[in-house]
Amino acid sequence: MSTGTMGTGVLDRAAAAWRAWVDRNATGGRGAALGWWVRSPLAPRTVRRRPPAAPESRTRVSVVVPCYDYGRFLPQTVGSLVSQEGVDVEVIIVDDASTDDSLAVARELADRHPGVRVVANERNAGQVESFNRGWQHSTGELVVRLDADDMLPPGALARAAAVLEQHPEVGLVYGHPQHFDDGTVPRPALGDLTWTVWDGRAWLGERCRTGVSCITSPEVVMRSDLLKDVGPLDPELRFTMDVEMWLRLAAVRDVAYVGGADQALHREHDGSLSVNEGSGALLDLRARADAYDRLFANVGDRLPDAQSLHDRARAALARDALRYAAAAADRRESPADYLELATEVWPPAGDWRWTGRVRRRAERSRRAGSAGQVGVTVRRVARRARAELMYLRWATSGL
Repeated sequence: MSTGTMGTGVLDRAAAAWRAWVDRNATGGRGAALGWWVRSPLAPRTVRRRPPAAPESRTRVSVVVPCYDYGRFLPQTVGSLVSQEGVDVEVIIVDDASTDDSLAVARELADRHPGVRVVANERNAGQVESFNRGWQHSTGELVVRLDADDMLPPGALARAAAVLEQHPEVGLVYGHPQHFDDGTVPRPALGDLTWTVWDGRAWLGERCRTGVSCITSPEVVMRSDLLKDVGPLDPELRFTMDVEMWLRLAAVRDVAYVGGADQALHREHDGSLSVNEGSGALLDLRARADAYDRLFANVGDRLPDAQSLHDRARAALARDALRYAAAAADRRESPADYLELATEVWPPAGDWRWTGRVRRRAERSRRAGSAGQVGVTVRRVARRARAELMYLRWATSGL
């Protein structure tokens, strides 16, 4: 095993242990202590501590559950929905022409629970069309898109509905998702609740500045009438359709965050995209670029600063591509694909000094073999430290 490989393994294990610890503590009593020194880049419009955990009226929430070959997960998923208190829950399972027993399981659940309905696609249509079709059948004031293998913890819908009831200017609410592997469902955290409301366009500007989504997906509750205004999932997108929808909603309404409690339980599979350095990076970068392109195609006419926001997002994606290029050069791999992508999404990146340094570093690494390992290790540690600080900020503030 080379020194570089061993160093990467140590960093990976340390980062995994760190993130597990952060996840366990971010929404509990230690959350504020963890995040107080991580500078928030976005000034909140409203912060409310110890808010009510449920709305005054019983809001109707429609949860659309697209399902393809996930029949084995449906009982747990639906069980987490029909047991929600403080709101009236309508569950719409959209079976996407599954090849397993999903449709039979869904129908059995509908027979057992009056609030569960089933929509069966005649052909496999994909997640976008399945959600949009399910939403068209919904009757709730609020709507949630939930994958068939994810769950909502107790009280999640009531907490989000309470925010939306008291803040009519808010279009979507999200919170902290607890991630877990395909095994024992974790116990969701529940501490002292807080609400944070941000100006929607300021929140959108921060997402353009970073070029990264801060939402997984199942933790979002949104207003159904807002989807009627700006549209549901964009069929032009395959991988980042939900990211683009969140950004589009923020372009026209404010955004709120529920702190102090887990708002979703997100299951990860062996086949899920791994969060490893360089793994799936090109696909992810291109998909994010597509999301921003579609965002401004869809609602750019409603944003007076659309061009500057789009430029900010493209520059952020180019910087991300250069980080991957630098990491590839340090691994003595070709950074060409990342460099090409950086200048594709943001042509001025071709003239950046950083771009030239990455090219020269790649050439030196190719010629020098294992020489310069100390510098490589320092850069690797610095990149990982940056990523973990961003993770801490996300886990404690939602940004």
